[in-house]
Amino acid sequence: MSEPLPVVYIARHGETAWSLSGQHTGRTDLPLTERGERQARALGERLRGAKFAKVLTSPSQRARRTADLAEWDYGQYEGRRTADILTERPGWFLFRDGCPGGETPGQIAARADRVIQRIRAVQGDVAIFSSAHISRVFAARWLGLEAAAGRYLLLGTSSLSILGYEHNLAEPAIRLWNEPHQPD
Repeated sequence: MSEPLPVVYIARHGETAWSLSGQHTGRTDLPLTERGERQARALGERLRGAKFAKVLTSPSQRARRTADLAEWDYGQYEGRRTADILTERPGWFLFRDGCPGGETPGQIAARADRVIQRIRAVQGDVAIFSSAHISRVFAARWLGLEAAAGRYLLLGTSSLSILGYEHNLAEPAIRLWNEPHQPD
């Protein structure tokens, strides 16, 4: 019998004031809301008993409180909502244009690729606790797609996703995406 193929669990952090308001949160280190704390505990319960060969977490307290993959650097758009950015820059699209003073889609893809390379060298399952946009790019790159394909992979707060393989290590796949667990 062959060994089971490894999987990567992606856990998005719980709710923050800015995730609630739709503000871009890259380097700003916000705490979880009270609801976000409940979400983090529930996600922890969901993962109870899972065994991981490696666990990576964003350096932000919102990701650590939910459990090396920092969110997109939004530069001048940090703390701004997409709707507000579009009034100044019609047609702006994060996954195509990046952010002035922040990261380009190519830079974020290269960062995701480095993490994927590290993970694929691990013998066993891996957990990542991070934020939405970088996790979406990570999943796109896992599948061999351009970073911009992350636009199709929405993630709610405190969601769980699982990446893995279909038949062998040459066939990356999404096994579960954006499973919500939203306690009130």
